[in-house]
Amino acid sequence: MFRRLLPALAAASLLACALPLPARELVRLDVVDRDLGQTLPEYRHRGQDWIAGTPAHRYSVRLTNTTGERVLVVLSVDGVNAVSGETAAPSQAGYVLGPWETADIAGWRKSLDDVAQFVFTALPDSYAARTGRPDNVGVVGIAVFRERAVPPPMPAPPPVAEARGAAKAAAPASADRAMAAEAMPQRIGTGHGQRERAPVGRTEFVRASYAPEQVSQLRYDSVDALVAMGVLPRRHPAYAGDGPRAFPNGFVPDPPRYRER
Repeated sequence: MFRRLLPALAAASLLACALPLPARELVRLDVVDRDLGQTLPEYRHRGQDWIAGTPAHRYSVRLTNTTGERVLVVLSVDGVNAVSGETAAPSQAGYVLGPWETADIAGWRKSLDDVAQFVFTALPDSYAARTGRPDNVGVVGIAVFRERAVPPPMPAPPPVAEARGAAKAAAPASADRAMAAEAMPQRIGTGHGQRERAPVGRTEFVRASYAPEQVSQLRYDSVDALVAMGVLPRRHPAYAGDGPRAFPNGFVPDPPRYRER
């Protein structure tokens, strides 16, 4: 069971200090179909991870902090910052997750109290397309930052009478402190759905680096589009195909056994 988090929002405060990329992901990225109550499975294809979205279904982006420290997650949906509505960039505002916390982000942030639901919809009706930014429809991504380590506060100075005797002992302690794009056209996008309550707070967060320590993304499209691209097999149960077929099977199957009353 995951714990529902009311995440905090943090603005873009930065510290110029490049850090190496981590060996493992700091934040796990998943997409949950809210109407089915299921985490959507991911399919690896040509170096990219794909999920299949169902038109008209609401979804949430599940963010899981896998570390014992706070992290900042800048969330991009269809190339749009899900908090500010700007064309997404890692330097922008995002969600702060506490140690080991999980949060479901269910929509476009409208205020500190509510969101407009994420919903899979036809591409022309996606929020990005309706705001003149259709080029990156079909991708959910995150940029993750560690928090700058804050040194412990300096102790209060001793009374004047004790300062002379303590000076030599205190000096060493202060000196030791160290500081792919696919050919198929996109078929679905993310719409600007109904409002729902999703309160958050504000918090301060100073990034440990200008560059994110993790950048992850999931591509998405309809089942039919993923089958056409070869991401999913044609036998996928949700695949609609090209319409009804006169000869869907090879031979006549046996009818169900007759039950006598």
